[in-house]
Amino acid sequence: MVLDTILSSSPRLKSPSFRRQFAKDGLGSWSTLFQRHRFLLFALVLLTILCTVYLYFAITLGSSGSCSGLIGAQKASCHMELVKDSISKGKLKIL
Repeated sequence: MVLDTILSSSPRLKSPSFRRQFAKDGLGSWSTLFQRHRFLLFALVLLTILCTVYLYFAITLGSSGSCSGLIGAQKASCHMELVKDSISKGKLKIL
């Protein structure tokens, strides 16, 4: 009860400048949305670019193993040797 009277009698909430700041027409436009969230949008774009570059290098450099220059049966046998080595070292567990 007392809280309601304090909030309703507050001159700051009744002032025209407070109402003007949150007018209905200003909240729905794309330019206002962009202006208010410009930093967050910039950070999101930068994060997307950095993640894309990281994934590119992780995929291209990560695949350059000891079997990269081989083809066909030689490549398959090389991969089998790598799996056998991983199992013997305990890095790969087969269920």
